[in-house]
Amino acid sequence: MTTLASEVAAFRLLGNIFGTSNIVWTSIIGLILLYLAVGYFIGGRWADRSPKVTTFFSIMAWGAFTTGLIPFFSRPVLLQASRTLAALNAPATAGAFLGTMLLFAVPVTLLGCLSPFAIRLLISEPSKSGETSGKVYALSTCGSLLGSFLPILVVIPLIGTRLTYIFFAGVLLLIAITGLWVSSRTMALRHLWMLAALLGLGLFASRGNLRPVAGLIFEHESPYNLIQVVERKDTRYLLLNEGQGVHSIYNPNTIKSSGTWDYYLTAPFFNSPPFLPSDVHNAAIIGLAAGTISRQYTEVYGEIPITGIEIDGDIITAGRRYFAMQQNNLHVIEADGRVALANLTDKFSVIAVDAYRLPYIPWHMTTQEFFNEARLHLQERGVLAINVGRTPNDRRLVDALSATLLTVFPSVHVIDVPDTFNTILIATLQHSTPNNLIDNLNNLPGDAHPLLRSAMQTGAKNLRPTNATGPIFTDDQAPVEQLTNSILLRYILEGSSNALSDNTTSS
Repeated sequence: MTTLASEVAAFRLLGNIFGTSNIVWTSIIGLILLYLAVGYFIGGRWADRSPKVTTFFSIMAWGAFTTGLIPFFSRPVLLQASRTLAALNAPATAGAFLGTMLLFAVPVTLLGCLSPFAIRLLISEPSKSGETSGKVYALSTCGSLLGSFLPILVVIPLIGTRLTYIFFAGVLLLIAITGLWVSSRTMALRHLWMLAALLGLGLFASRGNLRPVAGLIFEHESPYNLIQVVERKDTRYLLLNEGQGVHSIYNPNTIKSSGTWDYYLTAPFFNSPPFLPSDVHNAAIIGLAAGTISRQYTEVYGEIPITGIEIDGDIITAGRRYFAMQQNNLHVIEADGRVALANLTDKFSVIAVDAYRLPYIPWHMTTQEFFNEARLHLQERGVLAINVGRTPNDRRLVDALSATLLTVFPSVHVIDVPDTFNTILIATLQHSTPNNLIDNLNNLPGDAHPLLRSAMQTGAKNLRPTNATGPIFTDDQAPVEQLTNSILLRYILEGSSNALSDNTTSS
């Protein structure tokens, strides 16, 4: 239980700085398995040389105690990593990640020693060694199930990542000291200091922020994300996990974001002219976050019905509390975007997809099947708009998604968001041309909202040719993460000095 809880909590501990990419997940799982393998080997030899109950529970005690130390010894390394990542210093960041993972070597190896040691102590008759081993591994697997589900569903949302380590380490340490007390009270007393130390660390862990950042006014760990709200010069920003992208923005004095969100307003105007603001009847937003797009749509198009889909309920709460996400025309659904869309019966003028777990678009929202589902939920002149990442010299993901969209929609248009690593792809249900945006801009009524006019003007200047090349993503095969990893690796190897955090305005 403690081993799996440590592994699951490691995703949150490291994800707050390094993100939740498949590389991070794979590295954590792989290194934990390596440490366990070493522990199984050492534990078997140790048990043969010292088959004593007191030795077994002493190993357990030290494994528990060192597990409780993980978040505290890793904290200075992680804080330094956050600074190097902000500057996109890839070698230093990679070194910090590996350095942090080395902190798991001692506790996980010690915990790995316990299973073979337990089997050695329990076998009294060689003829029943198989039965004994089976019982130990069955019980161990039950503990692993608890360690898999409890941290994510209960403990981390309730008390946070650092105290989660203390909680599971403390439970295991109590069991170890109880076992020692039964076998040798003297040995048990010698290990009591560990409980006192963990209690002190627990009190210390309840203070301070997980990822300190200037202007922080709110921080919370949800089952999905580390959520932070930052306020600077009257503007609030929603940061998630490693904080390398801004997921929502709010300034009570202006509706303009000067970011990716503004360009979603242009999407309907790729329809053949004349197309007027009054022709936008409703909208669905997948990846609502704290409501920047819904706020802009309400301001520009009036109180049209808007369905906002957001998987993280705690982000919804933060949006209502800190980002004025309280429009009467906004209906919020807390669910996975694709699942929620499939269960809707409405048809929309616009479906906006802004679902990111930086730097990845969820793969199941990039496939032919998903786009076919979206098409079924569009009105006759409906459009689909999706935010896609790129680098200045690598547009492979943009091109692959364009190719995939063109297997479902007749036309796809491309707007590069200025001064960012973002591109908005707009797929229209009717055949359309890029010039439609310009013609509709010229035909805008005089009372059209200034932000709409501004977004269309800038969007028209940043239109790019649609280059539909690369793989077609399907539910069976959608190598989105591998392609994204390749794009990021090429960007790093090219030695660009621009920081992702400075260029990626939304996700």
